Amino acid sequence: MFRGVTRLTLDSKGRLAIPSKNRDVLMNKAQGRLMATVESRRCVLIYPEPEWVLIEEKVNRLPTTNPKARALQELLIGNARDVELDSSGRILVPPELRDFVGLAKDVALVGQGNKFQLWDSTSWDAHMDEAIRLYEDGLGPEFDISL
Repeated sequence: MFRGVTRLTLDSKGRLAIPSKNRDVLMNKAQGRLMATVESRRCVLIYPEPEWVLIEEKVNRLPTTNPKARALQELLIGNARDVELDSSGRILVPPELRDFVGLAKDVALVGQGNKFQLWDSTSWDAHMDEAIRLYEDGLGPEFDISL
């Protein structure tokens, strides 16, 4: 559903203009209601609300006695914030999430199928450099894809 990288700018209040090609999908699929949270790689995840509900249910079913599961619950659910598209097609990225991942003015909105990742532009570039390095090292025998 969501693909590609779009370079954008946060305004002075931390609002992000969602690209017009995605607004209709978000309105139709989620009536403009979204959920934002963070990921361990220091990016913001933005889900349409119906997609988030499925993720939250899975994460909540994990055993809280497992330290890794509890850490995931604390990271994803503990940082989750409701966000909504305004009449201009913008969302306010909560300041706690902006601070946690280090979002500055220039950002990269990355489509990931059922969700978006929102990266600080410089961090995204560094992340892509690392992805290229990992890819050039080879995927390994467990992956059987030819590009």
